[in-house]
Formats: sequence, structure tokens, C-alpha cells
Amino acid sequence: MAKKDAPPRWDRRMQQRLTRGEAAALGECYDRFASLVHGLAHRVLGDEEAADGITREVFAHVWHNPEAYDPKQGPLRSWVAMLTHRLAVQRLRATETAALARCGRGTPEELEHKVRHAAVTARADYIVTSMPAPLRAALERAYFQRRDYRQTATDLGITEDEARRRLRLGLQLLSTAYETDPSGPDAAPDEPGAA
Repeated sequence: MAKKDAPPRWDRRMQQRLTRGEAAALGECYDRFASLVHGLAHRVLGDEEAADGITREVFAHVWHNPEAYDPKQGPLRSWVAMLTHRLAVQRLRATETAALARCGRGTPEELEHKVRHAAVTARADYIVTSMPAPLRAALERAYFQRRDYRQTATDLGITEDEARRRLRLGLQLLSTAYETDPSGPDAAPDEPGAA
């Protein structure tokens, strides 16, 4: 049996292949995570072109800095998502700060509110799409279809206690979207543009 803190085999192999400079590994990584990266970046920035730029930055960072990924900290998918989130928030903050300086409309407090809102929304989206399917299904029924736990239990063919448990766990996971990153929203992830 594998150790509890051992990363998935694919993540370890991918990091090793990227470290060796295998271009095919970058292609596989891109195929697996590009839609996640682009979606998160677009959610934060609200701009297709800017999301494309962040996507390029993220994969350039992955290519040039595969050793920055620490498998003990979690899956490669989470590291890529965190990197995307940080770069997108940095870009949003820089863009909005420049617009504030140029136009003089808004206040620094409004800017920070906008950045925080975009960051929390993107984290919440990532959490929902990454949570186990049974939890996601319960939350979707409860919040999008406005079903109570009894109706959710009936819809999913589970007990009411299990429906409440899934809803509680799903909400606990989702509540972590509001937690702030200890390194701060604009902490640089090892100079992403640097080679």
C-alpha cells in the first residue's frame, strides 16, 4: 500500500519528465490542465485574451520550473491551479491599478474589493469542479435546483443522513474559498517568466 502522503504516480512521473526537459511531457501536461488553467484565468480576469496570456505564462513556468512543484504539498493539478490563480490575480491587480491611475475612477478600496471578489469566485469554481462527484451532485441539487436534503436524498437514492453529510462536507470544502492564502494574493510564484 502506498504511503498516505505519496503523490499520485502520474504527478511524480510528469515532474521527472519535465525536469529532464521532455517536450512531450509538457504537451501531456497542457492537454490535461489547459482547460482548467484557461477557465480559472478567465474567471478572474473576465477577458479571453488575458486568459490566453496567463495560460501561456503558467505553462512556461511549469516548463522552466518543474522542481517548484512539491509533490508532498498536493497533486500537480492543485499546484497548477494555485499558480494560475496567483498569476491571474497579479494581472488583475496590475491592470486595475493602471486603470485607476489613468482614469482616476474608483478607489484603492474598490480595487481590492474587486480583486478579492474575483479571487474568491475563481477558488470557489475550482473547489466545486474538483470535489468528489457525490458531494458536487448533492450541492447542485440543493443550490441550483433548490432541493432540500430530503429531496436530494430521494433524487440521489441515498439516505437523508447521507444527503445531509454530503451537503455539509461540500459546504465545508466550499467555505475554504474564502480563506486567504498565507503567502498573500500577490506573492510571486518563483518568477514565472524567468527561465
